[in-house]
Amino acid sequence: MSGHQETPAPLVVTASLVALEGLALLGIAVVELADLTGDRVSLGISVAVFFIVYGALLLVAGLALVRRAPWARGPALMSQLIALGVAWYLRDAPLPAAVVAVTAVVAIAGIVHPASIEALESEAG
Repeated sequence: MSGHQETPAPLVVTASLVALEGLALLGIAVVELADLTGDRVSLGISVAVFFIVYGALLLVAGLALVRRAPWARGPALMSQLIALGVAWYLRDAPLPAAVVAVTAVVAIAGIVHPASIEALESEAG
């Protein structure tokens, strides 16, 4: 990263939201591990490992976005598209669905903002 350029605000917002999503996924993994019972140990561990890996990826991607690493755009954007699908799945629970959907839309707006694109492309080239 060039020391003379500041990370644009829309990219910082997206990076923050992506990192918070990563923390939320890690929290889900902890809850899943705490809820292990004899008849679902294998499933519980598998689900927890998935959320640990996915959460860690989002934390790393969030940090990388702040540092303007171009590779982080893909995982961040794909995760927001997945989140929109999750929001649709949660549509019968309006508050959680709205939180997930609004977070995803704001993060998408931040990652496709012209200043964000320029900052990420300037680091790529």
